[in-house]
Amino acid sequence: MPTDNPTVQPFDLANEAGYQAWRAARLDHYPATAADLVVRIGTAAALTEQERAAILRCCRRSNLAIYEVTGGDETDKTTLRAFGRQFGLATLDMNLRADEDSITSLRVVETGGGTHYIPYTNRPLNWHTDGYYNRLDEQVRGIVMHCVSVSASGGDNLFLDPEIAYLLLRDENPEYIRALMQPDAMTIPANIEAGVELRPARSGPVFSVAPDTGALHMRYTARTRSIVWKDDRNTRLAAGFLLELLANDSIYIIRHRLCAGQGVICNNVLHKREAFADDANSGQERLLYRARYHERIRDTGIQNRNNDEV
Repeated sequence: MPTDNPTVQPFDLANEAGYQAWRAARLDHYPATAADLVVRIGTAAALTEQERAAILRCCRRSNLAIYEVTGGDETDKTTLRAFGRQFGLATLDMNLRADEDSITSLRVVETGGGTHYIPYTNRPLNWHTDGYYNRLDEQVRGIVMHCVSVSASGGDNLFLDPEIAYLLLRDENPEYIRALMQPDAMTIPANIEAGVELRPARSGPVFSVAPDTGALHMRYTARTRSIVWKDDRNTRLAAGFLLELLANDSIYIIRHRLCAGQGVICNNVLHKREAFADDANSGQERLLYRARYHERIRDTGIQNRNNDEV
């Protein structure tokens, strides 16, 4: 729930003292490597309280945790849904290419529909948050992504906490934040296939703050063909700064190649995927299950963080 404590309202540009206190704590507790975010669990469907608490600690540090199933049980889609429910993730986002159960099987699609959508190829996938093209009242706030099988080579994932992106932008110029919080800062053109409009154009902010929790949310894509920035100076400069930040090897970017049995649970952090190669002969073909949710991970808001969990 929201709080009147100004130190936990850091995303208000008028609250410089609260921002500086939050900033210092955020940087002090931010993980150095992906290994700092790995939590080993017995089974995803029924976590122990210690396992759940460990995952929450990671998510409070970086809005991201990497889990590794060690119990030997296969993690199927039913198990994945049970895993998400333990963190308050219940409302699945139904997107165009999702399976009938609203959980997407991410693999290379050689023929038929989906081949021009990069997630269904082995090509690199640029920086983005999921569902940036969704309606503002149906934003993707939580994600669980589970690796069933790995590619023969490549396919590393890179992650960046949106709160760190916000921090670096605000440090550079607070007016960049003001620009990216405009309700028409970023427009996603309509999705039209064979003359049929599958989704209208949608405008919205890059950064927004949930009024009920005070949590920061980000909608973004680095794809130049899928985005129209508002035509004002600060918005253009902010978008350019963010693009340069993501293109460089920032110390805050987390890199990890998911192994079979590993997965990610996050509050829709910025992420990208590098190119990969499958090998059908050896059975090394990449398959991930991706569940998108309209909820954030429960108990990971700013009000839930104490001095050891920021």
